[in-house]
Amino acid sequence: MSKMSSSTNTPKKDSTSESIFSPLSIFLALRYVRRRHGQGFSTFISASSTIGIALGTMILIVVLSAMNGFEKALANKLLSIVPHAELMSVNTPIPNWPEKVKRIQASAEIAAAAPVIVLTGMMQHKTELKALEIRGVDVTLETLVSDIENYIIEGSWQALDKKKTTESVEQGIVIGAGVAKKLSVKLGDKVQLLLPSNHGSAKQSVFSSPIKRYVNIVGIFKFGGVVDETLAYISLPQAANIKNYKLDEAQGIRLKFNDVFAAPKIIRDIAYKFEHYVYIKDWTRTQGHLFNDIQMVRMVMFIVLVLVIAVASFNIVSTLIMAVNNKKGDIAILKTMGASSTLIMLTFIFQGLVNGLLGSIFGGGLGVVLATNLADIVAFIERLFTLTLLSADVYFIDHIPSHLQMSDVYITVITALVMSLLATIYPAWQATKIEPAQVLGQL
Repeated sequence: MSKMSSSTNTPKKDSTSESIFSPLSIFLALRYVRRRHGQGFSTFISASSTIGIALGTMILIVVLSAMNGFEKALANKLLSIVPHAELMSVNTPIPNWPEKVKRIQASAEIAAAAPVIVLTGMMQHKTELKALEIRGVDVTLETLVSDIENYIIEGSWQALDKKKTTESVEQGIVIGAGVAKKLSVKLGDKVQLLLPSNHGSAKQSVFSSPIKRYVNIVGIFKFGGVVDETLAYISLPQAANIKNYKLDEAQGIRLKFNDVFAAPKIIRDIAYKFEHYVYIKDWTRTQGHLFNDIQMVRMVMFIVLVLVIAVASFNIVSTLIMAVNNKKGDIAILKTMGASSTLIMLTFIFQGLVNGLLGSIFGGGLGVVLATNLADIVAFIERLFTLTLLSADVYFIDHIPSHLQMSDVYITVITALVMSLLATIYPAWQATKIEPAQVLGQL
């Protein structure tokens, strides 16, 4: 008897107190969502919010991937021939450049180093003239800091390194495809270089005649953009002869870094230890505007598309307000049965989150698919409508690049979910303010 009485008097847990938590609220939310599909206008508002969130999420992922692609193309292609950094002499040429290059390359942050002599002049063929930047380079070392050899379409890069026995023999030059088109020249043609006289001589006249050199075109490269129309290469000994330098003297040293975005810091550290008075140049000063433009467009598009997701999320507010008005009777009955304000609020929060969850999942999935195949999709559109979105004659790439980063996907989806959550708070809070006595008295 004692055992029976003890077992009978043992207090039991109230099942009602357990049902107030989220499992019941999720059950009610899903039930309201299923019933809502039969209501025309409410269903339309709900669907528009889901579609709006999905479109905003999808487009944001695609845009971020395109911006990542441009950044990658900037780092991998444009900076493959544009020097990451340069140390250029201020007054006198840099002496004994082989020893200085060897010393610089000892640093773990330096991938390669090479000498350079920069000339600015005109190239003439018959009656045509073209302004150029002419780089005198060591043919072997230049391939370590630049990928220019990979863009040769005619002739040979190594042809610059042919030894000449006399100064009267024409020497070689490698030019861009844009220069060749402008001057109407081809491989093997002879052209004339008009270069300014060497500065530094006190006896030199201000209006002295230019230096003239005849060279043969031994190579033509095609990189894209303005590089093809403004750049040419000659051998370092040839440039040294024009500048009256010794064979072991150079105007500057080009550097290639393992981390291109650390170039400003690294080049300053090297310059402070360099045993010569030099100017400091890095790619962020010469080409940094492209990177800054990409970052600016990325930020602007992110803000605009997040606002699109926010506008779509506000449709959830309208949907939930209508749902609260339609379910006043249910809310009153639940409250009389002991349901807490937390249960009521969670029910409508979960109901609104269904739109954000569906929109972000579908939009994220479509965004990943489109971003992965963006280059092929754009190429198909170009073929279909016979148009060119990016011209290789203007830009350094001729296609829309894309580089998907899953961190962008996570950030976008989480942003959409957070905005959806924020949109549900006010209508759900309004549902907790319904008084059962007033509602049930009107039924």
